[in-house]
Amino acid sequence: MALLFVLTLLITVFCSVQGRSFQKTSFEMTEENMEIGSTNNFEEDDQSASSLILKANRNLGQRHDETLVLFGDIAVHPKFINADPCTSRDCKWPKSSDGNVYVPYVISNQYSMRERLNIESWLQTFAKSTCIRFFRRRGQQAFLNITSGSGCTSYVGRQGKAQQVSLSRNGCVHLSVVQHEMLHALGFDHEQTRSDRDNHVQILIQNIQPGLEFAFRKINTINLNTPYDYNSVMQYGRFAFSRNGQPTILPIPDNNAVIGRATEMSPNDILRINRLYNCSGQQE
Repeated sequence: MALLFVLTLLITVFCSVQGRSFQKTSFEMTEENMEIGSTNNFEEDDQSASSLILKANRNLGQRHDETLVLFGDIAVHPKFINADPCTSRDCKWPKSSDGNVYVPYVISNQYSMRERLNIESWLQTFAKSTCIRFFRRRGQQAFLNITSGSGCTSYVGRQGKAQQVSLSRNGCVHLSVVQHEMLHALGFDHEQTRSDRDNHVQILIQNIQPGLEFAFRKINTINLNTPYDYNSVMQYGRFAFSRNGQPTILPIPDNNAVIGRATEMSPNDILRINRLYNCSGQQE
C-alpha cells in the first residue's frame, strides 16, 4: 500500500507540472501570433508608394537576367552603372506646339481588363494638374512599355526608344506606385537623394542593409526652387532597406516628423512637373 501511495503521488505531481508547462507554451504562442498578426496588419494598411514599392521589389535583382536596378526602383542600362542625373542629359519629353507634353505608352495584355483600366485612369491624373498627356502609342519611336515585369521599376527620363516601366501585378498596380514610376519616367529622382537632402534628413548608414548603401547616394539634382517635401510620393519611408528594424532615414530637426507615407502626388510633386516642363496655365 505504501508503494502504491508513493507511485500515485509521483504521477499526480508529474501531470500537474506538464499541465502548467503546456499552458505556458500555449500562452506564449498565442502572444507571438498576436504580435505577428499585428505587424502584418500594419503592413497591409500601409498603401504609401514607398511601402508598396519596397515590398514588391524585395527580391528584385536576384536573377542574372533581370534589369539592373539602382536606388530601389530606378532601372539603368548596364553601361550606366554610375548613372548621371536625368537633368544633366537630354531626357525630357518634347513639348508640342500646343503647350502639352505628349508621352506615348503601350500596356501589356498581361493585365486583367480591370487592371488596365485602373492603370490608364491613373495615367490621366497627370492631365488634371499638369501639361503631361499620356496617350496610347501610334507608332512613335520613344514610348513607355508598361508591363508586369519584376517588381516596380522605371528608367529616369526619356530614353529615345522603347523603355520598360515594370508594374508587377503582384504589388505594383496602385495609384501611388503608378504616379511614382511615371515621375521617374518624366525625369525625377527620389526625394532622399536630392542635392540638399542633408539639411532635411539624416541617412543612417549603420542601419542600411549591406550592399544597398548606394540607394541613398546623394545626386546633384536641379530642385526647381521647390522645398524638400516629406510628403512627396518620391520620398521613401524612414525604415527603407533597414537591416535591423531601425530607421535609415531620419527627418531633421524634428525626428518625429511623418515621412514617406504619400498615397498620391503632393502639391510639390505637381509643381515640379509644371516647372520642369514649363507648363503654362497651371498653378505655381
